[in-house]
Amino acid sequence: MNAKKFDQKFDDGEEDIINMLDLSKAMRPFAEQKNVSVSLPIWMIELIDKEAKRLGVTPQAVIQTSLAQYLVVNHL
Repeated sequence: MNAKKFDQKFDDGEEDIINMLDLSKAMRPFAEQKNVSVSLPIWMIELIDKEAKRLGVTPQAVIQTSLAQYLVVNHL
């Protein structure tokens, strides 16, 4: 099947296309991670914790999302 036919099946939504994919070769771009240690002032930690609780996510998720937003807006 060519890409145009595949895209049409996806767009139509009438057929489950998941079985047409070879997920064994699927990759998430930029998914590789590396741990980094960062020292932050207590006031920042407290605000991060408060925001994480408000959103129902981990403090790490708040930090990652905030940093990603900053980088995209300011550097891409």
